[in-house]
Formats: sequence, C-alpha cells, structure tokens
Amino acid sequence: MNVISVFLQKAITQGIPLLFGANGEILTEKSGNLNLGIPGLMYMGGVAGLIGAFLYEANVANPIPFVGMLISVICCLLCSALGALIYSVLTITLRANQNVTGLALTTFGMGFGNFFGGSLSRLAGGVGQLSTATTASAFRAKIPFLTDIPVVGELLFGYGWLTYFCLIITFALSFFLFKTRVGLNLRAVGESAATADAAGINVNRYKYIATIVGGMMAGLGGLYFVMEYTGGTWVNNGFGDRGWLAIALVIFARWRPLNAIWGSFLFGGLYILYLYIPGLTRDMQEIFKSLPYLVTIVVLVITSLRKKREDQPPASLGLPYFRESRG
Repeated sequence: MNVISVFLQKAITQGIPLLFGANGEILTEKSGNLNLGIPGLMYMGGVAGLIGAFLYEANVANPIPFVGMLISVICCLLCSALGALIYSVLTITLRANQNVTGLALTTFGMGFGNFFGGSLSRLAGGVGQLSTATTASAFRAKIPFLTDIPVVGELLFGYGWLTYFCLIITFALSFFLFKTRVGLNLRAVGESAATADAAGINVNRYKYIATIVGGMMAGLGGLYFVMEYTGGTWVNNGFGDRGWLAIALVIFARWRPLNAIWGSFLFGGLYILYLYIPGLTRDMQEIFKSLPYLVTIVVLVITSLRKKREDQPPASLGLPYFRESRG
C-alpha cells in the first residue's frame, strides 16, 4: 500500500470510535438530553469488555475467540447501559443539571477504566497493561479473500467486524430517526417535550430508552478502541480526547448520522495528520491535533449564521421537563 492508502486506512480506523460515540450522542440529543458523559461511557464499555474477555481467557484452558468476543460485547453493553441508566435517573427523574452530571460521569468513567484496567493488569503480573490477545483476534479478523483485491482490498475490507457494524448502525439510525413514526416521536420529544406529552407521547420513556441505547453505542466505541485499535490491550488514559471529539462530531454532522460517517473519517484523518508531516515540533503537533475542534467551531458559526432550523440542535436540548408545569 502507498502512503495515501495507508493514511486513508488509518483515518478510517481512527474515525470509527468517534462514529460510535457520535451515533450514541445524536440519538440521546434527539430526545432532548445532553449527555457529556459519552467519553466516560466509552471508557466504561471498553474496560468492561476487556475485563470480561480477560476473565474468560484466564479461567478456560483453551479459550475460543468467538466465545470471548461474545462475552466481551455483553460486558461492554451491560456496563455502558448501567452508566447511562444512572445518568438517566439523575437527569430525567431527579432533574439534575445535565452538564454537571455528564461531566461527572466522564470523570467517573475515566477513573473506573484506569483503576480496573490497571488493577487487573497488576493481578495478571503485567506492568501497566492488561491484554487479551485471543479474544482480540476475533475482533480484528478481516474479511477473507476480499482483502487480497489489488489497490482497494485493504482500504475497503481490511477491518474487523465492528467497523462494518458501526456503519450499519449509522444507516439504521438515520432511517429510524427520519423515516419511522417512533423516530418522529423521539424528535418531537427533543423539540418540545410539553407538546409531545400533550399528544400522548410518553416523554420519559423515550428519553430513557434513547439515552441508554445511546450510551451502549458509545460503549461499543470504547470496545472497538480497546479490542481492534490497540489489539486487546488496556493502556491508562489511552483513549485521549476521542470521546470529546465524538461530541464535537455531532455538531459538525448537524445531528445527522449519515453526515457523521464522512465527518468521522475527516476527523480521524485530521487527528493523525501530524504523523505524516515531517519535522513538526511538539507544539505544532498539538496544534494539528486540535484541527477537528477548529473545523467544528467553523461549522457551528456557519450553521448559526444560516439559521436553518434543520441544522440546529433540538429546541429543548439540555432542558429538564417538568410535566406539572405544562400548560
């Protein structure tokens, strides 16, 4: 593969965890909830999946990669769903401030991941790394034969199944939001919870389900990073700022899942661009890594000036709903 093909492949690899997180946040925000805990949920999902696979491999003489993969996915989904449920109870039922609660969830999730990832590593006799190579091999398995196609084989088919599953989720989410009655109801809740409630829509149910499912999507982004990107190895603070990039991607994509696909690949490319420019100082590298945020700010300014309603966030985003005050 030439340098351009390698760069494009790495950009896609970097973009997939962002796309998982962005999908989860888009679904959540369409219900009117602003979940800044997405980075924490990615940590929780990633470390839970890794721990599940590690415990399976450590207690089975001849671990089967597929079984380890299944256990890993289940642990990831359960842990991230639990985190999102706690957030939902606090913000929907107890009406806690969504910004503060989300930031607290991110702080907790990062600490949760680093603590348990590091603790199990030491129990396993490691030196700061927890590894599950057998299970990771199932996540990283490529599509046979198709990767051998000249020129485009590795670029299009040289990824694990979570990459393609993420794309499927994105198309399904777009169809759900804009082509189904339930999706229309969800968007109505995000635009005006009081109006949706008056129309007979169960506001809290929609908010709870959207937030929990969105949290599970974010958790899969963490699992992808741990299992496919790093090869089944835990590194404390290894996610960096990818969770925040996922939230920025939501704004860049203007709350449209399909836009998030090419946006995630663009963000992934910008995030690693400095690696392909020789002679950069450390300061210049950090500037290049901030390019996705700068692009997001530009898009936010442009969409705000255009004032097209379809490019704006849900009208009641971040606002608690007090049913007793309706009317």
